[in-house]
Amino acid sequence: MDPLVATNLAQAPAAVADRKTLVHDYIQHHVLYHVADGEPSVWNLPFVRVPALDVFRNDGVMLATAVAVLIGVFWLARRRDREIPHGWSNLLELFVLFVRDQIVRPYFHDADARRLAPVFCSFFFLILTLNLLGLVPLFSAATSNVNVTGALALVTGTFMVGVAIWKKGPLGFLKSFVPPGAPWPLLAILVPVEVVSFCSRVFALAIRLFANVLAGHILIFALLSMVVLFGWFALPVVLMAVGIYFFEIFMSLLQAYVFTLLSAIFISQMAYEHG
Repeated sequence: MDPLVATNLAQAPAAVADRKTLVHDYIQHHVLYHVADGEPSVWNLPFVRVPALDVFRNDGVMLATAVAVLIGVFWLARRRDREIPHGWSNLLELFVLFVRDQIVRPYFHDADARRLAPVFCSFFFLILTLNLLGLVPLFSAATSNVNVTGALALVTGTFMVGVAIWKKGPLGFLKSFVPPGAPWPLLAILVPVEVVSFCSRVFALAIRLFANVLAGHILIFALLSMVVLFGWFALPVVLMAVGIYFFEIFMSLLQAYVFTLLSAIFISQMAYEHG
């Protein structure tokens, strides 16, 4: 065998390994920054980095930014509102009515639905805003951080406990973990299972939102990394990444809806189940 060919064959596995390492480090640096080294990206604007804007890589800052954006949007919509809603007012009213009529009312009694509708609207708009801001290159995707989604899920868990105590009292809340009609000898097994089931609902809320948002961002960066690794030969992959990017806009809306819907289902189950 030609020595040059033999040398190239020997170096091929190392080159492949180097490329895999490069892709891994690239995605970890740009997407998993909150579990990696925490260093900012080289760019926070197209082809340039402004150090003062690195603050938006902080997920706590992104939460505050999302709240500020929502306050500003609703304030402007209310200021410009007339007898007949128009523009942003009409769009926001459409979403509010959707959350109230399609998410809250099917699972709560009328009086409770009126009281709790603002809670679920807050869930929906906050998660939607965080998801959409995460698609802007300047900002971090706060909902791709399990600490953020875990905190949102804990808020739902708090309402699950609070609403159950409000509707059924402390004793009724505790009875929610006791399956009705179950034989006494089995309660030693069934009660811990019900407690674990309660905790798993909160855990599922956090992981579902986190995993879906994170997976979308990893996929986009993985496709773009092909251009970084292989140059112009991988340029057609950019079209696929753009298509997935627009699909992520739809997913941002869908994930906000799913989180809000599941929260309504879980809270209503605790409020009315065995009641």
